[in-house]
Amino acid sequence: MHKLLTTIAALLIAVASFAATKDYEVKSPDGKLVVKVETGLNLNYSLWHDGDLLLDRSEIGMYTTEGYEFGGVQAVRKVSQRSVSEVIKTIVYKKAEVKNEYNEITLKFRDFSLVFRAYDEGMAYRFISHLEEPYNVDYEKAEFNFAEDWKMWTAYVSQHTETLDSQFFNSFENQYSYTPLSDWNKERLAFLPLMVAGPRGKKIVIAESDLLDYPGMYLYNGDGDSQLEATFAPYPKEVVQGGHNNLQLLVQNRQRYIARCLGKDVFPWRIVAVSENDVQMADNDMVYRLSSPADNEHGWDWVKPGKVAWEWWNAMNLSGVDFVAGINDITYRHYIDFASENGIEYVILDEGWAVNGEADLFQVVPEINLQSLVRYAADRNVGIILWAGYWAFDRDMEKVCKHYSNMGVKGFKVDFMDRDDQHMVKFHQRAAATAAKYKLLLDFHGTYKPTGLSRKYPNVLNYEGVNGLEQMKWAPESLDQVTYDVTVPYIRMMAGPMDYTQGAMRNASRGNYRPVNSEPMSQGTRCRQLAEYVVFESPLNMLCDSPSSYRKEPECLAFIAGVPTVWDETVGLCGEVGRHIAIARRSGTDWYVGAMTDWSARNIELDLTFLPEGEYIVELFCDGTNAARIGTDYRRQVFALPASRKITVPLAPGGGLAAKISVK
Repeated sequence: MHKLLTTIAALLIAVASFAATKDYEVKSPDGKLVVKVETGLNLNYSLWHDGDLLLDRSEIGMYTTEGYEFGGVQAVRKVSQRSVSEVIKTIVYKKAEVKNEYNEITLKFRDFSLVFRAYDEGMAYRFISHLEEPYNVDYEKAEFNFAEDWKMWTAYVSQHTETLDSQFFNSFENQYSYTPLSDWNKERLAFLPLMVAGPRGKKIVIAESDLLDYPGMYLYNGDGDSQLEATFAPYPKEVVQGGHNNLQLLVQNRQRYIARCLGKDVFPWRIVAVSENDVQMADNDMVYRLSSPADNEHGWDWVKPGKVAWEWWNAMNLSGVDFVAGINDITYRHYIDFASENGIEYVILDEGWAVNGEADLFQVVPEINLQSLVRYAADRNVGIILWAGYWAFDRDMEKVCKHYSNMGVKGFKVDFMDRDDQHMVKFHQRAAATAAKYKLLLDFHGTYKPTGLSRKYPNVLNYEGVNGLEQMKWAPESLDQVTYDVTVPYIRMMAGPMDYTQGAMRNASRGNYRPVNSEPMSQGTRCRQLAEYVVFESPLNMLCDSPSSYRKEPECLAFIAGVPTVWDETVGLCGEVGRHIAIARRSGTDWYVGAMTDWSARNIELDLTFLPEGEYIVELFCDGTNAARIGTDYRRQVFALPASRKITVPLAPGGGLAAKISVK
């Protein structure tokens, strides 16, 4: 007995020695942000910023079906550190160059490595597998243990909410709830990004990047404390065709694991972005920086961002024409003519051009001669983009891309994915690669937030995953889209571009909005709609209203048609989450400014002292005197920029401003 106890004691001492806690640290280049990593029985990290504890000991790890643990009691075998300072030349983005400066520490274990990076704007970590054989990830532990019970802006899943598991099927669209961390709705999952209000006005956003072959991350808080935990959709076991017009694959049951892995896998980056003032988060580049760079095998000079004349939102409401508008050649020729006359790069044929319910993109409705429309558009320097339901696109992806590329179609708007399990995430990468092979653009609608795929595949121009203007076709009067508009740039847009689809010419001031599906309107003023073309990042940007509506508003049409969709430089001017925002963006020598407010009237001061030396002319669209009552009321002014380089502009409730600033 004594011998047995001695042996057990020796083993315990050995395990304790093996699992002895050891701390590591990495700091941001400016020294403000500090990540402390603790190894031993578990892997934990904590995050400090300028002396403020943001995240207390938060456990991370990955666990496989085969019994491997990326974490646990494995000993650190090697530690390496490096500092990087470089400039990334972008292809399609909100700026031509991105500064990429960080300090990094890599902890190498027997079966895996763990990499932490510290930027001035936040931290990120990822796991890298050293395993040689395939395995399945049962679950991943990712805690975000906030130092206090701060308030958060949360976008909960709003569909299929019968159980937590059923919520893995959703469109990733909802308004934001603003509550303490401890007041989490325990019947809901939340999708990323998620923002927390930290100490001294700091904001913290949780996001992810380089998601290529792994399920997307949700957050949950079941304990009523200040700690959020990651959860992931398990891998689909059985799927059946169904859903919207038979265009989706519906998961019938799932495996017990979340991901199938091949061996030496590199997993997504978990991001915790930090800002000292709110507008910094509206111009955060961490998701882009941490994504895989573009493969130059395809070249990318053929990728042409631009604006799109779009028929779905406005229900093809054409007036003053001598034909019945609908899904037919003459209607689409009218949209093509409108695009050509105004220098708009694309026209989209949304749902209806292919036979309904068949999930077959080779069955074109008889009212349309698609080849003739494509030629008609090309002769007028307009490209055609086709809407495609997910399963119709996926089931014949190679044939579809080859056929329509040969026809001269420029790209696809793929819709109704509504999942981000590993199977669906892999579809997005496969679709991007196949479309690139045939020089086709992609707009992923009905999908999760961007996670950097647009850097790896610059032909992926846009993502939905946003509670966009389409909601105004059917949302109840209680929906507050105006507040959402000045919240989403700081949270969802931090992840990447948004297919919000702005541009409404029917504009409802407070109390005047009604959902009218066939003749929709926006909430807020006309100038708010113009401002969104500058504030919202969107390389493929819709003109949501009809040619008839725009032709009645030539000044606004000229501004919208002329505003760029990608930029050389971006400057956050001022803002506060949920209250107001102002952003300036440069294309060539021209600067554009957009600003919006919530339902409070306010004066916005635009500090433009960052402009290079020279004289400038300002074309300003601002809310009219009666915009608080009549949302369409606006004023257009042209004047020389004052020597102070500062302009103060009054915004109506729900209002905005848009300006073009050109060298004199």
